[in-house]
Amino acid sequence: MTNILILLFNTQCYFNYQTEKIIRVPAKKASVILGIDPGTLVMGYGLIKIELNKVSLLEMGVLQPGKVKDSYKRLNLIFNTVSGLITKYKPDTFAIEAPFFGKNVQSMLKLGRAQGVAIAAAMRHGVEVTEYSPKKVKQSVTGNGNANKEQVMKMLQQILQFKENPKHFDATDALAVALCHYYQQKNPVAVSGTSVKGWEAFIAQNPDRVKVVRK
Repeated sequence: MTNILILLFNTQCYFNYQTEKIIRVPAKKASVILGIDPGTLVMGYGLIKIELNKVSLLEMGVLQPGKVKDSYKRLNLIFNTVSGLITKYKPDTFAIEAPFFGKNVQSMLKLGRAQGVAIAAAMRHGVEVTEYSPKKVKQSVTGNGNANKEQVMKMLQQILQFKENPKHFDATDALAVALCHYYQQKNPVAVSGTSVKGWEAFIAQNPDRVKVVRK
């Protein structure tokens, strides 16, 4: 006879007819995803936990590097903050919003630096990195790639069941990045993000971001 899979006290088990015993299936380890909305003035971060196929909010918030005048100290603050979040929550994966292409070159340069530093922090801790475009994140969370920030927040409140209205949308934007990654993991065929597992892979996928300095 076929063994029957049952759920007993939130634990998967199956009944073995040959031994007439209930065999417990080892539970999968809960996983954590860290999402980042990069920025040199305000950086959003959001963490979600996945356990027994249920997703829940761990923490979300913002860092305000813009309060620091020195641009290099801002980058150091971003690096240390991301490193601290990884040390505290030990995320399995790291998802970050890719910079959008705008007309202001200086703003793009600053945003790219902020994103690069956050990625470097994740890679320093050996956490796999995946990038998603803003449009992909919105599409994944709301079903509309052109949704505004408030619509994204409202959808997150329904999905993750929280009532808080963050002061900065950067926090919910980062949370949306984490949730987007969770959805892509559930449906690998739909994945359109860019993943890297180390510096060699990152350089191979982004040769335009590497500058060789000859002395």
